[in-house]
Amino acid sequence: MSEQQQQDGTVRVMVVDDHPMWRDAVARDLAEAGFDVVATAGDGEQAVRRAQAAAPDVLVLDLNLPLKPGVQVCKELVAANPALRVLVLSASGEHADVLEAVKSGATGYLLKSASTAELTDAVRRTAVGDTVFTPGLAGLVLGEYRRLASDPAPGAPDDPKAPQLTDRETEVLRLVAKGLSYKQIAERLVISHRTVQNHVQNTLGKLQLHNRVELVRYAIERGLDDE
Repeated sequence: MSEQQQQDGTVRVMVVDDHPMWRDAVARDLAEAGFDVVATAGDGEQAVRRAQAAAPDVLVLDLNLPLKPGVQVCKELVAANPALRVLVLSASGEHADVLEAVKSGATGYLLKSASTAELTDAVRRTAVGDTVFTPGLAGLVLGEYRRLASDPAPGAPDDPKAPQLTDRETEVLRLVAKGLSYKQIAERLVISHRTVQNHVQNTLGKLQLHNRVELVRYAIERGLDDE
């Protein structure tokens, strides 16, 4: 979350798509919904340059871009700014495209057949840290998390030097691994959405992880999703 978003609640959004009419329509819809559309771009190289200059909170990104593919744009920008949230807005519902987007750092994936209301809701939820997927794709992504977890990451799970999480942080992590949204976790634990976000951010910091994908993999490796 950027300093400006914290101060006035305005979510800064950038729209990247190579079709001018579609790009302008999405930007207009988001602006009318109260978002601050800080930039747009029509190709991958332009997207990287403008995003670095405009510092959006949420990047609404098409995958099929000229000059540099969307997954590469996502990878570069998230690596440079791990706080950036990326919502892919694509015509493709192919499983390979969805998984590649998630692996590159995207926190959500919405098909272009979504309604304006679904898009604005998805951007709003993405801004506060929820993962948002077109119905039917969330299960696919969770399955991929589990597959990744079967290929152990460096470092033994029972490493005595592993950072110690509080009971509540562990509880939140377990629910994240089960695929619950931040809103669902807040309702389950009877705490605020912001408190859930804070626990997740603290856990990411302690574990030196960068995003929810890595966090879920960490949790599944330790069997937290089965508890």
